[in-house]
Amino acid sequence: AAGGAGGAPPAPGAAGAGAAAATGAWRAVKPFANGGAAGIVATCCIQPIDCVKVRLQLAGGGAPLAVARGIVAQEGVLGLYTGFSAAIMRQATYTTARLGLFTSFNDKLIAMNDGKPLPLWKKAGAGLAAGGLGAIVGSPADLSLIRMQADGTLPAAQRRNYGNVFNAMVTIVREEGAGGLFTGAGTTAVRAMALNCGMLASNEQAKEMLKAQGVEGQTNVLGAAAIAGFVASVFALPFDFVKTQLQKMQPRADGTWPYRGMADCAVKTVAEHAANPSTPSRRCVDDAHSQRGLYTKRRERSTSRHTFGCAARYAAVIKQSAARPTRPKRGG
Repeated sequence: AAGGAGGAPPAPGAAGAGAAAATGAWRAVKPFANGGAAGIVATCCIQPIDCVKVRLQLAGGGAPLAVARGIVAQEGVLGLYTGFSAAIMRQATYTTARLGLFTSFNDKLIAMNDGKPLPLWKKAGAGLAAGGLGAIVGSPADLSLIRMQADGTLPAAQRRNYGNVFNAMVTIVREEGAGGLFTGAGTTAVRAMALNCGMLASNEQAKEMLKAQGVEGQTNVLGAAAIAGFVASVFALPFDFVKTQLQKMQPRADGTWPYRGMADCAVKTVAEHAANPSTPSRRCVDDAHSQRGLYTKRRERSTSRHTFGCAARYAAVIKQSAARPTRPKRGG
């Protein structure tokens, strides 16, 4: 009767099982949520730097501060945040996937290694896999970001003028088909694999090395992050440059594209920068040599004037000494 009036009592341990399931689900989602949130916060801080970097890559060289001043002068301060919606979408997809997958892969590899620290090559393998898969997920947003940031370097008639990341994706699908969203995806994946291999693997390795030296806490975290950021930049920058060129390119008047793919773009870029003195980056080098030569010539002229002046003053002293009457020598 009591059971019929009050209903069946909950099965023992049901609440605990539900809590355990919720905890297990959060444990699985947590690396992805943390990775995406961290990426979005980072983008809010570094978006102006990323915008300047893309403009430098498209121009082929230049001074970062001069490019930043040019963007502010022509487009206002908000010009440094061009493509911000695409940057946020990119972090919400690409960074969420790559950091979450790397943590999952890393934890599983450690479990398979009986809980012992992984060798560097296994960490690098986890980084490569996570970076490649994450890049495919984030490729549409990354493409939108590059094209929105590239608009400021194009003549008004050639600009795409996307309003935001969603408008960019819809326009790309309408004009180029669904496959257009993955233009340069192969290079994006290679770049992400190099970045992850350099960043995530070196970050874990740096943490262990710093810990072995007695560096703990926040100092360990920040020190490892600084080391990882430098290594990642060295690994990824060549691929990042090629990716930017592929994603911003437009068809020629005859319908052909400037580059057939990643390798073709890399070869043509190296050949152009090595052989063409009019390439912006080559001009920067030539200007630097010219300025150094001008400085050397000025220094030589200054040295010559100084030497001539010293010689003239010395001659005047000799002449003055010669004009003085000589004193008779004392006899013995």
